[in-house]
Amino acid sequence: MLLGLTMALTAALCFGVAMVLQALGAQRHQSTPGEGLLGTAKAMLNLPFAAGLLLDCFGFVAQLIALRSLPLYVVQAALAGALAVTAVLGAAMLKIRLGRAEWAGVAGVCVGLAVLGATAGAEGHRQPSEAFHWALLAAVAALAAVGGLAWKLREPRRAAVMGTLCGLGFGVVGLAVRVLPSVHGLDLVPLLKEPATYALLAGGAVSFAYMTEGVRGGRVTTATAAMVLGETALPAVLGVVLLGDGTRHGLMPLAVAGFAVAVAGALALARFGEVAPVEGAADPAHAEQPADRATPVS
Repeated sequence: MLLGLTMALTAALCFGVAMVLQALGAQRHQSTPGEGLLGTAKAMLNLPFAAGLLLDCFGFVAQLIALRSLPLYVVQAALAGALAVTAVLGAAMLKIRLGRAEWAGVAGVCVGLAVLGATAGAEGHRQPSEAFHWALLAAVAALAAVGGLAWKLREPRRAAVMGTLCGLGFGVVGLAVRVLPSVHGLDLVPLLKEPATYALLAGGAVSFAYMTEGVRGGRVTTATAAMVLGETALPAVLGVVLLGDGTRHGLMPLAVAGFAVAVAGALALARFGEVAPVEGAADPAHAEQPADRATPVS
């Protein structure tokens, strides 16, 4: 239990710091019209961005370890809490002013995760049928199909749909990790035969693509809020119903409250799904910025 909690918080820390480092790296290269993918590649060729990608890898490994020893609702709420790390670190490194709502969001995430850690029971050991493993792979295919149709939607509907699909994809990843068979030594044959393995890989790829598309139109808050809801609510319910996740005896109401507070705090910090200070906003006349854009400290 302690290892799982440590790994869940480590994953949140890694993902949160990675967001800030990648924002710093992206700011070092100002793309020009017509660069397209070349401009994106250039933005990645610097130390902060590379360090952020490395932290993403560490965070993913920590997430996998946490998912194998904690209830799904705890891990998913902790991952949403990465936005609190991004907000606090962004305030220091990117000179982003946090308002009362953002600080309340940070506090909510911390309190909610503390309550979840105190009330969580061991991960459920209920194993769903083989059909559920295939259903996970089918769910990824369905997400890909719906995303293809949503690609032509107008903003802000497009950002909301893309964010929701991204969150559901990450939820599939969490469920897939939970049902993967144990590996003994270097024998990877069971994993290669397991449909959940491919659901994990495809779900991660699809989710990353949808998150990128969701924020590309500038609707960061909309996309990130939808992602937080998609990756926490439904997977948490499925973890309890299908996998047998639970809480310590008699603490279910308190755990539900902690989960709700943590997710609400993450939603309050949704604009930090893509951190980027607004240029030229140091003047007090720019104190009011659109919700999807961060306000730098002068």
